[in-house]
Amino acid sequence: MRRPPLRVLDAAGSPGEIGAAHGRAHAAEIRAYAADRVQIVASGMWTGTPLTRADVLDIAHSMLPAHESFDGDLHAEMEAMAGAAGISPAEAIVVGGFTDFVDTVRAVAGKVEAAVATEDGCTAVLVPDGRAGGAGFLAQTWDMHASATDHVLMLRLRPAGAPAARIFTTTGCLGQIGMNSEGLCVGINNLAGTDGGRGVAWPSVVRGMLKCATAGEALDLLLGAELAGAHNYLILDRHGDGFSTEAMPSVRPVRALGDEPLVHTNHTLDATAGTVQVDRDPRLLQSSYARLATATDLLADGDVNAERLFDLTREPSAICVTAKAPFHIESSGAAVMRPRTGDFWACWGRPAENDFQRIEAPGV
Repeated sequence: MRRPPLRVLDAAGSPGEIGAAHGRAHAAEIRAYAADRVQIVASGMWTGTPLTRADVLDIAHSMLPAHESFDGDLHAEMEAMAGAAGISPAEAIVVGGFTDFVDTVRAVAGKVEAAVATEDGCTAVLVPDGRAGGAGFLAQTWDMHASATDHVLMLRLRPAGAPAARIFTTTGCLGQIGMNSEGLCVGINNLAGTDGGRGVAWPSVVRGMLKCATAGEALDLLLGAELAGAHNYLILDRHGDGFSTEAMPSVRPVRALGDEPLVHTNHTLDATAGTVQVDRDPRLLQSSYARLATATDLLADGDVNAERLFDLTREPSAICVTAKAPFHIESSGAAVMRPRTGDFWACWGRPAENDFQRIEAPGV
């Protein structure tokens, strides 16, 4: 499924100015996407617990204090985006932090033990400098329910008082995958946790980390955050320092990047994180194991460059996912980042069917 080049939104200034620019540019789309996400949560399809729309938004509203406490500027940006788009801040929590919000709903609704996770998404890799001509990579697909694909967007931001950044995201979401002007990259894999709470959702965490200068600073921020749900976060900086962290609200084991690539998909690898992982549908778990093994094999030896990583995201048997019933999950896009050189390539939709674009830095 091909479409015109990946959409790019440029915004600069105060948190309110950036958020309002995002909301105005895609107002009707954000409203429709938010309504769809609220309906999915209310249906119980992803949580095991049907709820009314009012109940969904009450839970989301209860998470706003944690977002403001985590980062007041990002909270102001989210509220400005919501106001300009014509949605409530609670709806912005759902549309932006959907998969973490699902973890929160599971915990708040008290049906964690009965839940079987149906969300999935993302094959991600960290490649060390020594395997990549002296300049390593963070690369990943972004897999989600196929209804999300049309909403994929690139943000090029120049926020007042923080590093400029290029951010792969969806309309209405503060950010999902990105690299800042300090040469720090952040990527993610979704996980499903039993220990969700009324904390801060992952897009705010990603954007907060992208205010940092080094991987170590970003890791410290992640380890100290009051998280709403479970994600694996991958971090790489221009000095070659990198980490992969299975960040559940209650436990956060860290793997440091060594001499060989780190690969992560959508199941926990650390036993402590596994104790708070929601049971997953066996078909999705099989997909996650297959993607982990395939990506590991594809990076087993030799020098790694951008083209090799483009090809990895396009691998047809496991990694480049096609939407199929009953889950309708697909590879909605992909990103390849090289922090030492400042290169960022991104792709809309399934990489097997679409081209990667070089995304220039903000202001270029």
